[in-house]
Amino acid sequence: MEVRRTVPVKLDVDSDDAALLRETVDEFLWAANYVVDHAWQGEYKTASKAQLQEETYDEVRHQTRLHANLVQNARNKAADAVQSVVARWKQGEYAGKPHFSTPTAVYDKRCATFHDEYVSLATVDGRIEVDYVLPDPERDTPHSRYLDHNDYEVTGAELHHKWGEWFLHLRTKAELESDTPEQATTGHSTVLGVDLGVNQLAVTSTGTFWSGDEFDHWRREYEKRRASLQQCGSRHAHENIQAVERKETGRFKMTLHGIANGIIEEATENGCTVIVLEELTGIRDRVPEAAWGHKWAFERLYEYVEYKAEPRGITVGRVEPENTSRRCSTCGFTHPDNRNGEEFECLKYNYKNHADYNAAKNIGLRYLRRNQTGDGGGAPVGVRLNRGMLNANGEFEPPAGDSGQSGSPRESPTLNEANGEAVSE
Repeated sequence: MEVRRTVPVKLDVDSDDAALLRETVDEFLWAANYVVDHAWQGEYKTASKAQLQEETYDEVRHQTRLHANLVQNARNKAADAVQSVVARWKQGEYAGKPHFSTPTAVYDKRCATFHDEYVSLATVDGRIEVDYVLPDPERDTPHSRYLDHNDYEVTGAELHHKWGEWFLHLRTKAELESDTPEQATTGHSTVLGVDLGVNQLAVTSTGTFWSGDEFDHWRREYEKRRASLQQCGSRHAHENIQAVERKETGRFKMTLHGIANGIIEEATENGCTVIVLEELTGIRDRVPEAAWGHKWAFERLYEYVEYKAEPRGITVGRVEPENTSRRCSTCGFTHPDNRNGEEFECLKYNYKNHADYNAAKNIGLRYLRRNQTGDGGGAPVGVRLNRGMLNANGEFEPPAGDSGQSGSPRESPTLNEANGEAVSE
């Protein structure tokens, strides 16, 4: 199976080369925005790369000093952004005209040559060679796992300028044998539902919780530090703000990587071949207490889970989260009053539990029902719980050999009104 990884590498750039890279990035962004402006003309937006190439290439080449392939990469970046906007419109979502301002440029093998310790990059004034700043090869880092791995090939990169430094995000790929859970080889799959929230950053349908207390504590602490430094208004304070932001990002990324690893382990240990999270569109409207930092964290967490799941042969999907926190995962009754803070109690059915855990089960069920074909063609067969599963009808199926023992700490026994038996999930 094909596996792709992106590895950020800091570049050792002198002042002359830095000036060239800055000019190259500025012209790349101008080119991408020019293509977007052209695509935006008229009632219908042009998203065809071939059409945009034909209609904009000559003018961009005339107006810039960019390498021919950088012009094409800028066109691709613009076309992809327009396509994304059109796709969101079709889903009934709001999206405005794209505009590129973040200092980046996209390179492929036609305008960059990637070596083990340095890279040759096309600029607006010929090529330059820039050394990588690499970590100790003995350490376990993305560089040692992918750049130094013979199976991985660098296919392209994106140049970034941030915090006063230059970075190259190297894209790699490899053909590897899949470490697929046993269920995947039998044509069946099991779903792990994951709910995202503020008090609990992530909760799985198997009953594992990752608290948001520490995340919120440090988010508030860093906000206080930035606010205090902003009041100074000096250049030194501005530099300190950037340092605080780097520390904040680094701390949160470490936290999110840990949660992503835990979710992957939970899926692997429970034989799950699908991990399902909720769509993040409009999350701040659905969860008023969610700050911008939470949305950023959830997006990063999805990315980390997705790329960590791929080598395991685990699929990662998303579903619309509407009413997953209000719906009873046992009987399906949906009502706003079912949920009271972190407590869930179905008004119709005798089911009580943690609200986020109930939502995680509903997220898994929604994916299960959306993909259930009933033809034996590899559709998911159930949502994995800490003991047993839920089938597509929301019915509890105990693990093999279970004769109705008492529930584990993660799930209290509930009364199954259909047959009068105590059921433990």
